[in-house]
Amino acid sequence: MQITPGWQGPASVPPSDRSRRWASTMAGHGRGLRVAHADSTAAVGPAGALPQPAFDRVRREEAEDRLLAPGATRASGAGCRARPEEPDLRRTCFERDRDRILHSAAFRRLAGKTQVFIFPRDHQRTRLTHALEVAQVARGIAQACRLNVALTEAIALGHDCGHGPGGHASEDALSVFLPGGFDHAVWGADQSLTPLNLCAETLDGIRNHSWSRPAPATPEGEVVSWADRIAYVCHDWEDAVSAGIVTERMLPDVVRRRCGTSRSDQLGAFIDGMVDTIAGHGTIGLGEELAEALAAFRRGNYEHVYLRPASVAQGEAVVAVLRSLVEHFADRPNRIPDVGDAGLAAGSEQAVRAAVGYVAGMTDRFALRTAVSELGWDPARLPAGLEAWQRL
Repeated sequence: MQITPGWQGPASVPPSDRSRRWASTMAGHGRGLRVAHADSTAAVGPAGALPQPAFDRVRREEAEDRLLAPGATRASGAGCRARPEEPDLRRTCFERDRDRILHSAAFRRLAGKTQVFIFPRDHQRTRLTHALEVAQVARGIAQACRLNVALTEAIALGHDCGHGPGGHASEDALSVFLPGGFDHAVWGADQSLTPLNLCAETLDGIRNHSWSRPAPATPEGEVVSWADRIAYVCHDWEDAVSAGIVTERMLPDVVRRRCGTSRSDQLGAFIDGMVDTIAGHGTIGLGEELAEALAAFRRGNYEHVYLRPASVAQGEAVVAVLRSLVEHFADRPNRIPDVGDAGLAAGSEQAVRAAVGYVAGMTDRFALRTAVSELGWDPARLPAGLEAWQRL
């Protein structure tokens, strides 16, 4: 049967009562103004009690300055962007950054990028869910310590937007094509998120969230550095238990003693420990005993999860696929979306960099599908564990 635009289904099938009710509420309910529910009563105060300026950015920044800790980053006077913009009427500069990241294509694509497992099962993490969990951990610490929550969330949500497909193996794959190598933190701040014109403080936190990088310039950035590690050691272990790769008995003893065996208890222990340390010392850090538990936890993940033979083989397969894709598109820059008409010479430094950017932005599924369709890649050579191969 051919379906034409605007087709609503067979005329003989009347809409259900539920469909009628749903359609009838599309415009809301009128009382001189529109409300969402027929019995809506919610209000923020008597009419006229909160004059319009009470909601504007300037007054909120003034309140922020009184409420935040002395060393917290203020939105007032910040907001330095590569391209100058007029301030938003309602939002602070960091709230604006958070919203831009949350609505960006780079952030959405994290849903299709590996955290630990390629094509994860329904309840296993992707880079997107990892970023959300980092934001939750970082927010909990920042709010308790009177730091700038909006800046913290912006950095946390954006911190992995530079990741390529296939997890950290993408860094090994792409580094050979760039003079300074490929670091997902730097690439995210300086390439993936450039169109968003984010504040310098946000970009600094994203660029330097990895512990191998220089320290971020703000305490909020340092909080995200810790929150990233806390979140991934806990949830990667939980996913590995769920997948049958490890058992609860394999959890390091120091983690079991200090943090418990459930992810909830572990996150609570690390978050409380950070808040207590910051309150007691004024410095972003973690007490020695909990820091050793976190380090032991991470070592356990590396030993039993990240460096197990299947993970290493998966990484090697990812590297082979991604390098082949970069070489393919660097030699055919006219096939790269958005830069194809730029007249780049095949194999030039500019073409290679454009190819790296294109491949780094791919989701796992799109990268593997492209390897098969564009390169004629043998599916048997793709990363193992692809239960979803038929859906590529």
